[in-house]
Amino acid sequence: MTIGFIGAGKMAEALIGGLIQKKVFSKNQIVACAPSEKTRIRMWETYGISMFETAKEMAPKADMIVIAVKPKNVAEVFAEGLDIRGKVVVSIVAGLTMESLKAYAPESKIVRVMPNHCCMVLEGAMGYTFDSSLTEDEKDQVVSMLETVGLAVEVPESEMDAITGIAGSSPAFMYMVIDAMADAGVLNGLSRADSIKLAAQSMLGSAKMVLETGKHPDQLKDEVCSPAGTTIVGVRTLENFGLRAGMIAAIDETVAKSRSMSKK
Repeated sequence: MTIGFIGAGKMAEALIGGLIQKKVFSKNQIVACAPSEKTRIRMWETYGISMFETAKEMAPKADMIVIAVKPKNVAEVFAEGLDIRGKVVVSIVAGLTMESLKAYAPESKIVRVMPNHCCMVLEGAMGYTFDSSLTEDEKDQVVSMLETVGLAVEVPESEMDAITGIAGSSPAFMYMVIDAMADAGVLNGLSRADSIKLAAQSMLGSAKMVLETGKHPDQLKDEVCSPAGTTIVGVRTLENFGLRAGMIAAIDETVAKSRSMSKK
């Protein structure tokens, strides 16, 4: 099977890099298109994949199509006379509903996916939903592809906007937390490099504890907090500064933005 990417931005590159690294697809089985010559050269030099200027040129070379352009560019892509009839089409376009995509590609088999940036290091988190036209084999192929670059969860399309907030956008929030922790380390005498490494590893380890132990995050938090110890003081401070409320509000606003994009 050959997979083709319409668009070669950050999310497409994360998926391409992950698929090649995990050896699910070889560089000869991946094609992509981008209007920018600079982008085409960079992707070819970095990953060795075939690049095309337009989706119309690229589509005949691929069995499965991934649409990875900005929402505002979707209409322009299909205005080129793109023919993807009968193909499995995986959309990672934020806010693009399956109904809207079906209007552009009525004879295609649609999969809507919201991945995140961490696919680049094979630790992505994503939600996906199928339309009714895919066969079980085709569904298995898509899921296998997604699971090579991280955790993939099937959800109803009505929950895809929530996936955008909790998975698609959230790495940016995690990076902000790591950066703030590193600042605190520097404030207290650690080097910037050591602070970033320790903060990032602590976040990675905490995430693995949640996923691998199956314990509730609140239970794990209590296991770290000794009576009258250092950690509970920090927990109280974070509560006083509204960490929990701030994170909920940030994700809720992200979900609201995704819903507004879907309506448009």
